[in-house]
Amino acid sequence: MFKKTTLMLTGALMLSAVGAAQTTPAPTQTIAEIVSTNPDFSTLLAAVKAAGLVETLSGAGPFTVFAPTNAAFAKIPAADLNALINDPEKLKSILLYHVVVGKAMAADVIELTTAKTVNGAAVNIKVNGGKVMVNDATVIQADVQATNGVIHVIDTVLMPPANAMATPAATAAAAAAPTAAMAEPTETITGIISTDPDLTTLLAAVKAADLEATLIGKGPFTLFAPTNAAFAKIPKADLDALLADPAKLKAVLLYHVVAGQVMAADVVKLTTADTVNGAAVDIQVDGSTVAINNATITRTDVPAINGVVHFIDTVLMPPVK
Repeated sequence: MFKKTTLMLTGALMLSAVGAAQTTPAPTQTIAEIVSTNPDFSTLLAAVKAAGLVETLSGAGPFTVFAPTNAAFAKIPAADLNALINDPEKLKSILLYHVVVGKAMAADVIELTTAKTVNGAAVNIKVNGGKVMVNDATVIQADVQATNGVIHVIDTVLMPPANAMATPAATAAAAAAPTAAMAEPTETITGIISTDPDLTTLLAAVKAADLEATLIGKGPFTLFAPTNAAFAKIPKADLDALLADPAKLKAVLLYHVVAGQVMAADVVKLTTADTVNGAAVDIQVDGSTVAINNATITRTDVPAINGVVHFIDTVLMPPVK
C-alpha cells in the first residue's frame, strides 16, 4: 500500500512540475482553440481539420485529449502520414483514440491503468521511472486546461488496435460528459438543483410546483435541467404566469423527467424517451450535438444519488393536450 502511494505521488509531482503553474488562471480557450494557436500542434491541427473534428473539440465536453506534438507526428514516415491525412475516416478513428470523455487531470490519470477512448478502444496507462506513459507515448506536459476539458501533451501518436473504429454514437456521446474518475455522488437531484448557481430559476420552479420531495425520492430519475439562461428565453410575463400556475408548471417540469438513470452513452442511442409527464421527447444526434426536442444538451452525466442530470439550454414545452 505504501509503495503504491509513493509511486502515485511521484507521478503526480512529475506531471504537475511540467504542467501548469500552481496558481492557474481560468482557461479562456477551447481545446480546438488551443490546438489552433499553439505552433507545436500545427500538424495536429491539420489532422483535426481533415477529420472534421474541430466542432467536436469546440463542444461543451468536458474532454481529456492526449495531444501529439509536431515531433510526434514526424516519427511517422512522410508517405504514411500523407496517406493518413487523406483518409478522413481512418484519421478520425486515430484522433478519437486520443480523446477520453471527461476531464481527467494529472492526479486522476496516474490513478488509472486504462482509459476508454471515444474511439471505443482503451489506452493503457502506467507510471514508469517517474514518467507517465499512455501506451508507448510519454506525457511531456500535463494539465493544459481548456474551457471544455484538459490537454496532456504526448511525444508519440497513439495507434488504435486494428479492429477499433469509432462509431457515430460514440462521437456524439462526447458532446459532454463526466470526469473520467468520477466520485461517488453525495447529493440527490434536488440537492444538485439547490446548490448549482446556474439552476436557481429551476429551483424556484421546482419549489413552486411542489416537486422537491419527488426529486429527493428513490428514483432513479433522469432530469433534463434547463439553466437560468434557458428560462430567460421565456418572456418574463409568461414565465411569471407559469410560476404562478402550479398545476401547469408541474406538467412542464415533469416533461423534463424520465424514469430511470439514462447516461449520455444511452441517450444518444435513443430517438424518443417517455417522460413522467406522459408525453415523449424526441432525441436527435447531429455530429457532436445532442438535442432534446429543440433544446441542446450543454452538460451531461452530473451524477446524483437517485439518478443523473443533463443540463439543457431551452425549457421543454409539452404538447398541448
